[in-house]
Amino acid sequence: MSFGQGGPSWGSPGSPTPGHDPYGSQDPYGSQSPHGSQNPHDPYGTPDPYAAPDPYAAQTREPYGSRTPDPYSAQTPDPYDSRTADPYSAQTPDPYGSQTPDWAALADASAGRARRKRWLLIGGGGVATAAVVAVVASVIVSMSSSGDTGPSAAGKASKDVPPAASTPSEATDPEPSFPSASPLPPPDPKDFVSSADKDTAPLSADTLFPGAKLTMEGREYKKGATTRTTNCAASAQGALGSILASNSCDEVIRATYSKGGVAVTIGVAVFEKESQALKAKGEARDGIASLAGNGVPTFCRDGVICRKTTNSFGRYVYFTVGGFTSGKDVTKADKNVFTTGDDISEFTFRQIYQRGRLQASAAAVQPGA
Repeated sequence: MSFGQGGPSWGSPGSPTPGHDPYGSQDPYGSQSPHGSQNPHDPYGTPDPYAAPDPYAAQTREPYGSRTPDPYSAQTPDPYDSRTADPYSAQTPDPYGSQTPDWAALADASAGRARRKRWLLIGGGGVATAAVVAVVASVIVSMSSSGDTGPSAAGKASKDVPPAASTPSEATDPEPSFPSASPLPPPDPKDFVSSADKDTAPLSADTLFPGAKLTMEGREYKKGATTRTTNCAASAQGALGSILASNSCDEVIRATYSKGGVAVTIGVAVFEKESQALKAKGEARDGIASLAGNGVPTFCRDGVICRKTTNSFGRYVYFTVGGFTSGKDVTKADKNVFTTGDDISEFTFRQIYQRGRLQASAAAVQPGA
Protein backbone atom coordinates (compact mmCIF):
# COMPACT_ATOMS: atom_id res chain seq x y z
CA MET A 1 0.00 0.00 0.00
CA SER A 2 1.41 3.36 -0.84
CA PHE A 3 0.41 6.82 0.63
CA GLY A 4 1.91 8.53 -2.39
CA GLN A 5 4.21 8.33 -5.25
CA GLY A 6 7.85 8.26 -4.31
CA GLY A 7 7.00 7.63 -0.65
CA PRO A 8 8.36 4.87 1.52
CA SER A 9 6.90 1.47 0.94
CA TRP A 10 5.29 -0.21 4.00
CA GLY A 11 5.33 -3.67 2.52
CA SER A 12 3.62 -5.70 -0.11
CA PRO A 13 0.06 -6.84 0.00
CA GLY A 14 -0.81 -10.04 1.62
CA SER A 15 -0.74 -11.62 5.04
CA PRO A 16 2.11 -10.61 7.34
CA THR A 17 4.98 -12.98 7.63
CA PRO A 18 5.26 -14.70 11.03
CA GLY A 19 7.74 -12.83 13.16
CA HIS A 20 7.59 -9.97 10.82
CA ASP A 21 6.64 -6.55 12.12
CA PRO A 22 3.95 -5.27 9.89
CA TYR A 23 5.12 -1.75 10.65
CA GLY A 24 8.74 -2.43 9.78
CA SER A 25 11.75 -3.52 11.65
CA GLN A 26 12.59 -0.15 12.95
CA ASP A 27 11.44 0.88 16.35
CA PRO A 28 10.58 4.50 16.29
CA TYR A 29 11.57 4.73 19.97
CA GLY A 30 14.84 2.90 19.64
CA SER A 31 16.02 -0.65 19.83
CA GLN A 32 14.68 -1.25 23.32
CA SER A 33 11.11 -1.18 24.26
CA PRO A 34 10.57 0.57 27.50
CA HIS A 35 8.62 -2.41 28.55
CA GLY A 36 11.00 -5.06 27.21
CA SER A 37 10.63 -7.24 24.14
CA GLN A 38 7.14 -7.84 23.24
CA ASN A 39 5.43 -10.94 22.00
CA PRO A 40 3.41 -10.17 18.93
CA HIS A 41 0.63 -12.20 20.46
CA ASP A 42 0.96 -10.60 23.88
CA PRO A 43 -0.57 -7.20 23.66
CA TYR A 44 0.85 -6.20 27.03
CA GLY A 45 4.33 -7.56 26.45
CA THR A 46 6.59 -9.96 28.32
CA PRO A 47 9.52 -8.66 30.34
CA ASP A 48 12.88 -9.00 28.64
CA PRO A 49 15.26 -10.96 30.78
CA TYR A 50 18.26 -9.38 29.07
CA ALA A 51 17.13 -5.91 29.14
CA ALA A 52 18.27 -3.39 31.68
CA PRO A 53 16.22 -3.35 34.84
CA ASP A 54 13.32 -0.99 34.65
CA PRO A 55 13.12 1.05 37.81
CA TYR A 56 9.42 1.02 37.49
CA ALA A 57 9.20 -2.65 36.49
CA ALA A 58 8.76 -3.80 40.12
CA GLN A 59 5.68 -1.82 40.58
CA THR A 60 2.44 -3.70 40.54
CA ARG A 61 0.70 -2.87 37.41
CA GLU A 62 -2.94 -2.40 36.83
CA PRO A 63 -4.67 -2.38 33.54
CA TYR A 64 -4.58 1.35 33.65
CA GLY A 65 -1.22 1.72 35.28
CA SER A 66 -0.02 1.79 38.82
CA ARG A 67 -0.59 4.78 41.07
CA THR A 68 1.45 5.86 44.01
CA PRO A 69 -0.55 5.17 47.15
CA ASP A 70 -2.48 8.26 48.29
CA PRO A 71 -0.48 9.77 51.14
CA TYR A 72 -3.73 11.06 52.66
CA SER A 73 -5.47 7.71 52.48
CA ALA A 74 -4.32 6.87 56.03
CA GLN A 75 -5.40 10.13 57.55
CA THR A 76 -7.51 10.12 60.69
CA PRO A 77 -11.15 9.86 59.81
CA ASP A 78 -12.94 13.18 59.61
CA PRO A 79 -14.06 13.95 63.21
CA TYR A 80 -17.14 15.57 61.78
CA ASP A 81 -18.17 12.39 59.92
CA SER A 82 -19.53 11.09 63.24
CA ARG A 83 -21.74 14.11 63.88
CA THR A 84 -25.28 13.39 64.77
CA ALA A 85 -27.86 13.71 62.16
CA ASP A 86 -29.09 17.15 61.30
CA PRO A 87 -31.27 18.22 64.28
CA TYR A 88 -33.60 19.89 61.85
CA SER A 89 -34.00 16.78 59.71
CA ALA A 90 -36.46 15.37 62.32
CA GLN A 91 -38.62 18.44 62.51
CA THR A 92 -42.29 18.07 63.04
CA PRO A 93 -43.99 17.58 59.71
CA ASP A 94 -45.31 20.66 58.06
CA PRO A 95 -48.57 21.56 59.93
CA TYR A 96 -49.99 22.66 56.63
CA GLY A 97 -49.05 19.43 54.81
CA SER A 98 -51.13 16.36 54.44
CA GLN A 99 -51.74 16.02 58.22
CA THR A 100 -54.60 17.82 60.10
CA PRO A 101 -53.37 21.11 61.76
CA ASP A 102 -53.04 21.13 65.57
CA TRP A 103 -55.59 23.86 66.24
CA ALA A 104 -55.02 23.80 70.04
CA ALA A 105 -51.30 24.47 69.59
CA LEU A 106 -52.03 27.25 67.10
CA ALA A 107 -54.56 28.81 69.53
CA ASP A 108 -52.05 28.63 72.41
CA ALA A 109 -49.39 30.28 70.28
CA SER A 110 -51.80 33.03 69.22
CA ALA A 111 -52.89 33.61 72.86
CA GLY A 112 -49.24 33.80 73.94
CA ARG A 113 -48.50 36.43 71.29
CA ALA A 114 -51.58 38.41 72.38
CA ARG A 115 -50.48 38.28 76.04
CA ARG A 116 -46.98 39.44 75.20
CA LYS A 117 -48.40 42.28 73.14
CA ARG A 118 -50.78 43.29 75.93
CA TRP A 119 -48.01 43.28 78.54
CA LEU A 120 -45.83 45.32 76.21
CA LEU A 121 -48.63 47.85 75.84
CA ILE A 122 -49.20 47.99 79.61
CA GLY A 123 -45.50 48.38 80.28
CA GLY A 124 -45.22 51.06 77.62
CA GLY A 125 -48.20 52.91 79.07
CA GLY A 126 -46.70 52.82 82.57
CA VAL A 127 -43.38 54.14 81.30
CA ALA A 128 -45.14 56.88 79.35
CA THR A 129 -47.17 57.89 82.41
CA ALA A 130 -44.07 58.01 84.59
CA ALA A 131 -42.35 60.12 81.96
CA VAL A 132 -45.25 62.59 81.82
CA VAL A 133 -45.33 62.85 85.62
CA ALA A 134 -41.59 63.44 85.71
CA VAL A 135 -41.84 66.14 83.05
CA VAL A 136 -44.69 67.90 84.85
CA ALA A 137 -42.84 67.73 88.17
CA SER A 138 -39.68 69.14 86.62
CA VAL A 139 -41.65 71.97 85.03
CA ILE A 140 -43.30 72.82 88.36
CA VAL A 141 -39.96 72.76 90.17
CA SER A 142 -38.33 74.93 87.52
CA MET A 143 -41.20 77.43 87.65
CA SER A 144 -41.05 77.53 91.44
CA SER A 145 -37.30 78.04 91.47
CA SER A 146 -37.31 80.68 88.75
CA GLY A 147 -40.42 82.56 89.91
CA ASP A 148 -40.11 85.89 91.70
CA THR A 149 -41.33 86.29 95.26
CA GLY A 150 -42.02 89.25 97.47
CA PRO A 151 -43.34 92.71 96.66
CA SER A 152 -41.63 92.84 93.27
CA ALA A 153 -43.50 89.73 92.16
CA ALA A 154 -46.79 91.19 93.35
CA GLY A 155 -46.11 94.38 91.41
CA LYS A 156 -45.22 92.43 88.31
CA ALA A 157 -48.39 90.38 88.63
CA SER A 158 -50.50 93.51 89.01
CA LYS A 159 -49.01 94.87 85.79
CA ASP A 160 -49.98 91.71 83.94
CA VAL A 161 -53.64 92.01 84.97
CA PRO A 162 -55.67 93.82 82.29
CA PRO A 163 -57.53 96.96 83.32
CA ALA A 164 -61.02 96.68 84.69
CA ALA A 165 -62.53 98.11 81.52
CA SER A 166 -61.12 95.24 79.45
CA THR A 167 -62.28 92.42 81.75
CA PRO A 168 -65.65 90.85 80.96
CA SER A 169 -68.52 92.03 83.12
CA GLU A 170 -69.70 89.65 85.80
CA ALA A 171 -73.27 88.55 86.29
CA THR A 172 -75.32 91.07 88.21
CA ASP A 173 -77.65 88.47 89.76
CA PRO A 174 -76.90 88.09 93.46
CA GLU A 175 -75.79 84.66 94.61
CA PRO A 176 -77.79 82.93 97.35
CA SER A 177 -76.33 83.24 100.80
CA PHE A 178 -76.57 80.73 103.59
CA PRO A 179 -76.08 81.23 107.32
CA SER A 180 -72.68 80.13 108.51
CA ALA A 181 -73.99 78.93 111.88
CA SER A 182 -75.08 75.32 112.15
CA PRO A 183 -78.75 74.73 112.96
CA LEU A 184 -79.63 74.64 116.62
CA PRO A 185 -80.53 71.28 118.15
CA PRO A 186 -84.22 70.73 118.86
CA PRO A 187 -85.34 71.98 122.28
CA ASP A 188 -85.46 69.56 125.18
CA PRO A 189 -89.09 68.84 126.21
CA LYS A 190 -88.08 68.85 129.87
CA ASP A 191 -87.01 72.50 129.59
CA PHE A 192 -90.65 73.44 128.91
CA VAL A 193 -92.02 71.65 132.00
CA SER A 194 -89.28 72.73 134.40
CA SER A 195 -90.48 76.29 135.01
CA ALA A 196 -93.81 78.14 134.94
CA ASP A 197 -92.31 80.75 132.57
CA LYS A 198 -92.06 78.22 129.70
CA ASP A 199 -94.80 75.82 130.75
CA THR A 200 -97.67 77.98 129.57
CA ALA A 201 -99.96 75.36 127.98
CA PRO A 202 -103.41 74.88 129.53
CA LEU A 203 -103.35 72.59 132.58
CA SER A 204 -106.30 70.77 134.17
CA ALA A 205 -107.57 67.33 135.21
CA ASP A 206 -108.90 66.79 131.68
CA THR A 207 -105.56 67.67 130.01
CA LEU A 208 -103.59 65.35 132.31
CA PHE A 209 -106.18 62.55 132.52
CA PRO A 210 -108.33 62.70 129.39
CA GLY A 211 -111.11 60.24 128.54
CA ALA A 212 -113.16 57.83 130.64
CA LYS A 213 -110.50 55.12 130.80
CA LEU A 214 -106.86 54.37 129.99
CA THR A 215 -105.12 51.29 128.62
CA MET A 216 -101.54 50.21 129.33
CA GLU A 217 -100.18 47.17 127.50
CA GLY A 218 -103.62 45.70 127.05
CA ARG A 219 -104.72 46.36 130.62
CA GLU A 220 -107.75 48.66 130.77
CA TYR A 221 -108.58 50.86 133.76
CA LYS A 222 -111.77 52.83 134.39
CA LYS A 223 -111.43 56.46 135.44
CA GLY A 224 -113.37 57.49 138.54
CA ALA A 225 -113.50 60.87 140.28
CA THR A 226 -111.08 63.76 139.51
CA THR A 227 -110.31 66.97 141.43
CA ARG A 228 -108.11 70.07 141.28
CA THR A 229 -107.27 72.38 144.20
CA THR A 230 -104.80 75.07 145.14
CA ASN A 231 -104.99 73.92 148.79
CA CYS A 232 -102.18 71.42 148.44
CA ALA A 233 -102.20 70.40 152.14
CA ALA A 234 -105.89 69.34 151.93
CA SER A 235 -104.99 66.79 149.26
CA ALA A 236 -102.39 65.01 151.38
CA GLN A 237 -102.23 62.74 154.43
CA GLY A 238 -100.02 63.14 157.43
CA ALA A 239 -96.83 65.18 157.09
CA LEU A 240 -97.04 65.48 153.31
CA GLY A 241 -99.50 68.38 153.50
CA SER A 242 -97.10 70.63 155.42
CA ILE A 243 -94.19 69.60 153.16
CA LEU A 244 -96.10 70.66 150.07
CA ALA A 245 -97.06 73.95 151.63
CA SER A 246 -93.55 74.73 152.86
CA ASN A 247 -92.17 74.27 149.33
CA SER A 248 -94.72 76.66 147.79
CA CYS A 249 -96.94 74.10 146.05
CA ASP A 250 -99.22 75.85 143.58
CA GLU A 251 -101.90 73.20 143.12
CA VAL A 252 -102.70 69.47 143.29
CA ILE A 253 -104.65 67.57 140.59
CA ARG A 254 -106.00 64.09 141.48
CA ALA A 255 -107.74 61.23 139.61
CA THR A 256 -108.70 57.67 140.59
CA TYR A 257 -108.60 54.54 138.36
CA SER A 258 -109.90 51.09 139.28
CA LYS A 259 -109.98 47.49 138.02
CA GLY A 260 -111.07 44.22 139.59
CA GLY A 261 -111.46 45.47 143.19
CA VAL A 262 -108.19 47.43 143.11
CA ALA A 263 -108.20 51.25 143.09
CA VAL A 264 -105.33 53.75 142.69
CA THR A 265 -105.42 57.52 143.21
CA ILE A 266 -102.79 59.62 141.36
CA GLY A 267 -102.05 63.12 142.70
CA VAL A 268 -99.88 65.65 140.77
CA ALA A 269 -98.41 68.54 142.81
CA VAL A 270 -97.39 71.53 140.66
CA PHE A 271 -94.57 73.95 141.65
CA GLU A 272 -93.17 77.14 140.16
CA LYS A 273 -89.71 75.71 139.53
CA GLU A 274 -88.08 72.30 139.25
CA SER A 275 -85.85 72.98 142.24
CA GLN A 276 -88.89 73.31 144.50
CA ALA A 277 -90.35 70.08 143.16
CA LEU A 278 -87.11 68.20 143.78
CA LYS A 279 -86.92 69.51 147.36
CA ALA A 280 -90.51 68.46 148.09
CA LYS A 281 -89.89 65.02 146.59
CA GLY A 282 -86.85 64.51 148.83
CA GLU A 283 -88.79 65.47 151.94
CA ALA A 284 -92.01 63.58 151.17
CA ARG A 285 -93.51 61.30 153.86
CA ASP A 286 -96.88 59.62 154.33
CA GLY A 287 -98.65 60.17 151.00
CA ILE A 288 -101.42 61.63 148.89
CA ALA A 289 -105.03 61.23 150.07
CA SER A 290 -107.14 58.66 148.19
CA LEU A 291 -110.10 59.98 146.17
CA ALA A 292 -113.38 58.05 146.19
CA GLY A 293 -116.43 58.67 144.04
CA ASN A 294 -117.92 57.87 140.63
CA GLY A 295 -118.37 54.20 141.48
CA VAL A 296 -115.25 53.80 143.61
CA PRO A 297 -115.80 53.40 147.41
CA THR A 298 -113.51 54.82 150.08
CA PHE A 299 -110.24 52.94 150.24
CA CYS A 300 -106.82 53.23 151.88
CA ARG A 301 -108.13 55.12 154.91
CA ASP A 302 -108.28 54.54 158.69
CA GLY A 303 -104.88 52.86 158.95
CA VAL A 304 -105.33 50.33 156.15
CA ILE A 305 -101.98 49.30 154.66
CA CYS A 306 -101.68 50.45 151.00
CA ARG A 307 -98.89 50.83 148.50
CA LYS A 308 -97.51 54.38 147.96
CA THR A 309 -95.01 55.83 145.42
CA THR A 310 -93.39 59.25 144.77
CA ASN A 311 -91.76 60.49 141.51
CA SER A 312 -91.07 63.79 139.75
CA PHE A 313 -90.37 65.26 136.29
CA GLY A 314 -89.63 68.94 135.79
CA ARG A 315 -91.75 71.06 138.12
CA TYR A 316 -94.23 68.23 138.71
CA VAL A 317 -94.19 65.74 141.60
CA TYR A 318 -96.67 62.87 141.26
CA PHE A 319 -97.78 60.49 144.03
CA THR A 320 -99.83 57.25 144.02
CA VAL A 321 -101.75 55.39 146.70
CA GLY A 322 -103.29 52.02 145.84
CA GLY A 323 -105.12 49.22 147.57
CA PHE A 324 -108.23 47.04 147.72
CA THR A 325 -111.65 48.64 147.66
CA SER A 326 -112.65 46.00 150.19
CA GLY A 327 -110.37 47.55 152.80
CA LYS A 328 -107.95 44.60 152.90
CA ASP A 329 -104.32 45.34 153.63
CA VAL A 330 -101.84 45.13 150.74
CA THR A 331 -98.92 42.70 150.95
CA LYS A 332 -95.92 42.11 148.69
CA ALA A 333 -97.71 39.15 147.17
CA ASP A 334 -100.51 41.35 145.78
CA LYS A 335 -98.97 41.85 142.35
CA ASN A 336 -102.18 43.26 140.87
CA VAL A 337 -102.00 46.24 143.24
CA PHE A 338 -98.37 46.87 142.26
CA THR A 339 -99.11 46.53 138.55
CA THR A 340 -102.08 48.94 138.70
CA GLY A 341 -100.05 51.57 140.59
CA ASP A 342 -97.10 51.26 138.16
CA ASP A 343 -99.38 51.58 135.11
CA ILE A 344 -101.09 54.74 136.44
CA SER A 345 -97.74 56.30 137.43
CA GLU A 346 -96.20 55.53 134.01
CA PHE A 347 -99.22 56.99 132.22
CA THR A 348 -98.92 60.23 134.24
CA PHE A 349 -95.20 60.55 133.40
CA ARG A 350 -95.98 60.16 129.69
CA GLN A 351 -98.64 62.84 129.88
CA ILE A 352 -96.25 65.34 131.50
CA TYR A 353 -93.50 64.52 128.99
CA GLN A 354 -95.92 64.87 126.07
CA ARG A 355 -96.89 68.30 127.44
CA GLY A 356 -93.25 69.40 127.27
CA ARG A 357 -92.70 67.86 123.80
CA LEU A 358 -95.65 69.71 122.26
CA GLN A 359 -94.46 73.04 123.62
CA ALA A 360 -90.86 72.36 122.46
CA SER A 361 -92.08 71.56 118.92
CA ALA A 362 -94.10 74.77 118.80
CA ALA A 363 -91.07 76.77 119.93
CA ALA A 364 -88.87 75.16 117.23
CA VAL A 365 -91.32 76.15 114.49
CA GLN A 366 -91.77 79.72 115.82
CA PRO A 367 -88.60 80.59 117.78
CA GLY A 368 -89.72 84.16 118.45
CA ALA A 369 -93.15 83.24 119.72
